[in-house]
Amino acid sequence: MRYFLHLAYDGTNYHGWQVQPGVITVQQEVNRCLSQVLRQPISTLGSGRTDTGVHASHQVAHFSADIAEVLDLATVLYRLNRALPPDIAGLALHPVPDNANARFDANARTYEYYVRLTPNPFRVAHSLYLDRALDVAAMNEAAALLLGSRDFTSFSKVKGAETHYVCVCYEAEWHPTPGGLVFRIRANRFVRGMVRLVVGTLLSVGRGKLTAAAFGEIFAAQSRIAASGAAPATGLFLSRVEYPSELVPAELIPKAMPYLAV
Repeated sequence: MRYFLHLAYDGTNYHGWQVQPGVITVQQEVNRCLSQVLRQPISTLGSGRTDTGVHASHQVAHFSADIAEVLDLATVLYRLNRALPPDIAGLALHPVPDNANARFDANARTYEYYVRLTPNPFRVAHSLYLDRALDVAAMNEAAALLLGSRDFTSFSKVKGAETHYVCVCYEAEWHPTPGGLVFRIRANRFVRGMVRLVVGTLLSVGRGKLTAAAFGEIFAAQSRIAASGAAPATGLFLSRVEYPSELVPAELIPKAMPYLAV
């Protein structure tokens, strides 16, 4: 039978989500612990890959397993959390149809990027510190240009595996949060490196190095060379993965919540 596992993790100590030879990844640890708890080989597939150092407050993965009827899913989740490292947590576990796919059945994903404008030693691993004010109005003027069905070639990593770079962006805006700012972007899909490259270029607008119009020109050029460097992974969170209600109960999808203090 197939299951969806909802997860959260601090990506600081991991080389991203995806299993890779010679390094520790989140998916590797999840697979290992599920295999240990269920006493059978388990291989998960996530809703998307997160890069080295990127966090997730809501990630979803699917896997198939034969779970004994006497073992209820609440117990499986409890045992999984006992086995997982403390920086990875299982949030929910539920059955889905055998053809359900955590990646391809997702309707939308949301990422959040945190910038702190005041020193905070307790948030070093979870936000980017900048020691000067940013022009938030200009950054939001530029961010509004991302909305709609657009080609994100300018904000994609070179040599990505994508066959196309068109994403439908539903939301892209900077918001105040205690101690700083958070950028929230929601889209039907994301190409490799997209969020960090968008944030890095928007921060150039906020610092006055680019105008909003110049940001639009970079976006329209569909050339990676013109964009600014990628923002560090530290401040980035995968925060919400959405599915049709018949596949994932609505109560398991995180609602918009107050942003984290930075």
